[in-house]
Amino acid sequence: MSKPSPEVYEQGRGMDAHNQVMREIRARTDETYDPREPTRVWIDEDNTPDGVYDSLTIILNTGGCRWARAGGCTMCGYVAESVEGGSVAHEDLMAQVEACLDHEDANADSLSGDVAGQVKIYTSGSFLDEREVPAETRAAIAETFADRDRIVVESLPDFVEREKIADFTDRGITTDVAIGLETATDRIRHDCVNKYVTFADFEDACAEAMAADAAAPEDVAAGIKAYLLMKPPFVSEGEAIGDMVSSIERCAAVEGCHTVSMNPCNVQRHTMVADLYHDDGYRPPWLWSVAAVLERTADVDVIAVSDPVGHGSDRGPHNCGECDDRVQRAIKDFDLRQDPAVFDQVSCECERTWELVVDRERSYTMPLVR
Repeated sequence: MSKPSPEVYEQGRGMDAHNQVMREIRARTDETYDPREPTRVWIDEDNTPDGVYDSLTIILNTGGCRWARAGGCTMCGYVAESVEGGSVAHEDLMAQVEACLDHEDANADSLSGDVAGQVKIYTSGSFLDEREVPAETRAAIAETFADRDRIVVESLPDFVEREKIADFTDRGITTDVAIGLETATDRIRHDCVNKYVTFADFEDACAEAMAADAAAPEDVAAGIKAYLLMKPPFVSEGEAIGDMVSSIERCAAVEGCHTVSMNPCNVQRHTMVADLYHDDGYRPPWLWSVAAVLERTADVDVIAVSDPVGHGSDRGPHNCGECDDRVQRAIKDFDLRQDPAVFDQVSCECERTWELVVDRERSYTMPLVR
């Protein structure tokens, strides 16, 4: 992996204590990864402003998130899967892209057309950070996928610039930048997630996307997809629900942000959340909480979706174990249809326990129920 180390990047942000702990946790692993192999690749479906698309989802293996190498977010273990040395050569990154195209070709029978209409590219960091993905590689990837309708690339707001987005829109690809905002509440993001980004930074990135949109060719658009984190550490179940509802509403009010993806926190290796979890100090959110937030924000003028990774496991968002798959299916159905009535079709006795947790759990006594 790319070893965590303090950098100038963290200085003056008032987050040194969390970062020191995170560096110590991340340093426990010595796994290595092939720079010519992507971290993951799969095909799924996504709801977009232009309808539901087949999506080729790619996680490129880069040198890792710049912020994570300084310490980083309390819940994110992705830097532990990054390549040693802090950078990956252009040729190796393009070899990863070719491997992903081979995967798509091998699974073409799952597509509605010859290729996926949308491509989503993540790096477990910032695709638009040129220390992770050089400008040469960004341009080559844009050319590779010039036959697609839409592309999503991931970035911290620092690196979102209209000129970088133009690499894709100028080739006729509608482009969304996925930003890990985590929450619209600066205090929770700073103190619980240990992320330096502010909501004002997010608004600035949306403005850059709107500028790219205005300059794009006809029938090509640019926008922002906000990623939120449901229930970071030190936040109770009830607080997490309220924070997600208000965060979706605030994101929807920012011009340029058309989609919000709410990610329920899961327990990843080599993170502060994992240490808390093993010491009985953290429980991932209930799936009922995910459903409650989506139901309460269904009338907000934004596409709100959720993909509960690891659902039904102790380390992922879960209910009692008996109803987890049914609630997960309802959430996925909502993602595609945006109809809160899907949640009327699922129920379980454990809802009463969940309601008790939401009412009575406090941060200083959590988790009330494992």
